[in-house]
Amino acid sequence: MDAMRHDDDPAGREPGPQEVREPGSREAALDEAMLADNPVTQFAGWLADAVAAALPEPTAMVLATVSGEGCPRARTVLLKNYDADGVTFYTNRTSRKATDLAAVPRACLLFPWHAMQRQVIISGTVTALSTGQSEPYFRSRPRGSQLGAWASRQSSVIASRDELDERYARLERRWPDPVPVPMPEFWGGYRVVPASWEFWQGRQNRLHDRFRYRRAGDEWVIERQAP
Repeated sequence: MDAMRHDDDPAGREPGPQEVREPGSREAALDEAMLADNPVTQFAGWLADAVAAALPEPTAMVLATVSGEGCPRARTVLLKNYDADGVTFYTNRTSRKATDLAAVPRACLLFPWHAMQRQVIISGTVTALSTGQSEPYFRSRPRGSQLGAWASRQSSVIASRDELDERYARLERRWPDPVPVPMPEFWGGYRVVPASWEFWQGRQNRLHDRFRYRRAGDEWVIERQAP
């Protein structure tokens, strides 16, 4: 949309920035009585709500890492599994995110379910899954995605899209259907082992409800946080 010109404003005011509506137009609440005893159960319920609401990509999560030089970086990845042991995603081990995690094995995950005025933030340490742990998921991927994992050396500089497409075509000839595509040695899973989970529910007047589950030994301590 074109910005309003000064002479389009009947009040003769200078054009200002686009107005952004305050969150919390649909009142919701989150209190202690509504929370599960452990964060995995609480997350399962919220994820089910996001799926039921038909949100686009409800399992998409922002992964924030820090490089060995202290540079923060973020990108979106897909949740593939979660349980009491942690939260799992998969990627190319030569990617920028993987080199960050090799240098600083800690990460933060954010699920931005804006349409429901909800966020979940997970912080913790990261461990790389073994080949044996990663391979079952690789086998479950569509064949095109398996070939794509070989074709893209993620985060590396390439000359053109043609280079990527030609590499993919060569791989199709190398492993014609139904020949199985082996899992690349440079691809695999990572598990974020949470030290904390934060559940955020938008409220009016920016007085949002925020609760953190904090690991204390073998127990989870639940704390309300100021918005």
